[in-house]
Amino acid sequence: MVDFGGQLRPGMGVWWGQAAAEPRPLVDELLAQAPSSGPLRLFTGLSWNDQLAHSMSPTDTMVSYGGLGALRELGVTDRLEVVPCHYSALPRMFAERRLPCDAGLLQVSPPDRDGMCSLGIGVDYMADAIAHTPLLFAEINRQMPVIPGSPRIPLSRFAAVLETDRPLQQEDRRPVGDVDRAIASHIAALVDDGDTLQVGIGSIGTAVFDALSGHRNLGVHTGMITDGVLRLIDEGVITGGWKQLDRGFSVAGTALGSADLYTRVAELPILFRPTSYTHAPQVLSQLSTLVAINFAIEVDLTGQVGAEMSRGTYLGAVGGQVDFARAAALTGKRSVIALRSTMRGRSSIKFGLDEGVVTTARADVDCVVTEHGVAHLRGQPLAERRRRLIGIAAPEFRDELASAVRLAS
Repeated sequence: MVDFGGQLRPGMGVWWGQAAAEPRPLVDELLAQAPSSGPLRLFTGLSWNDQLAHSMSPTDTMVSYGGLGALRELGVTDRLEVVPCHYSALPRMFAERRLPCDAGLLQVSPPDRDGMCSLGIGVDYMADAIAHTPLLFAEINRQMPVIPGSPRIPLSRFAAVLETDRPLQQEDRRPVGDVDRAIASHIAALVDDGDTLQVGIGSIGTAVFDALSGHRNLGVHTGMITDGVLRLIDEGVITGGWKQLDRGFSVAGTALGSADLYTRVAELPILFRPTSYTHAPQVLSQLSTLVAINFAIEVDLTGQVGAEMSRGTYLGAVGGQVDFARAAALTGKRSVIALRSTMRGRSSIKFGLDEGVVTTARADVDCVVTEHGVAHLRGQPLAERRRRLIGIAAPEFRDELASAVRLAS
């Protein structure tokens, strides 16, 4: 047990790692002791901790860059404060103390003979936040892999530690369906041998990697490594041999996948780097073959992308979508936005975004893909964009969309 009560004071801000690097036992201890610590400001990203909505003290505040995973339930009950920002902005926000950073909770590997603990697969924004966080607590998990080149922290840096031996959180994977495969097939045709890829997570992302099995010499520079990358490395498809940076290596901030991925990741040609590198404009601008593949909830007929909200509830985030989409559109090769043509019986291609929240501007979108095809938007005026986007909408909604355009003219 870690005693937070004697070290945390009311009003302090506490962040912790996300996804598979979330130090769940430490977080649970914090939630259990929160009433004695006074009101706290908390920050995390993707979390599967279903106890947050039930165990978080009513006086505490959860801050995040989006409503991912278990944070969605907090959003429904108005207990989530979303900071809309590009993922690349997180390091600066920690440095300026605009995000909670009085204390940080990490999941790390056991210390080596020199007393150094590896961040393993959990580099991401955590590596950037550490430098601005005076108080650190660690879950030392025997199953966190030691990754060559991953940042290390001296054991003496931690105010307290909790030792565990538990499997890393595996990806909550949605089964790949026929619609996902159809979308992925269209996307694969937009990728050339030798391209460097950034691919979002989810069932469409899984299908994209499956559809790329016939390609050669692909590279990866992304926020999160998944099993799809593992499969294509094994098949000799992903080699990184033609990348302009980090040649021969895939680059990511964290990993999220199966136990097999976590077991093997330390032996793979993968570099885990902080957000200040993976998402930095000055880094991405050097990847001239970058193809950014991201996903959306809705797209309007000019190409504006909504990837954050649905029916008033936060489901996603700005995240790294704009960082990669803009780099791919301006200095890379191609910015791709993919989505299913319908969601809950309604068209996902819309005359105007339902939520009124633009995640990615239309100027940063080169192609929009649904299961019905590809709308190439780069260099196209608004009227032609509308025509092409209606052409990839679900057939049953195309007349309605065309009518809305005529009425607005």
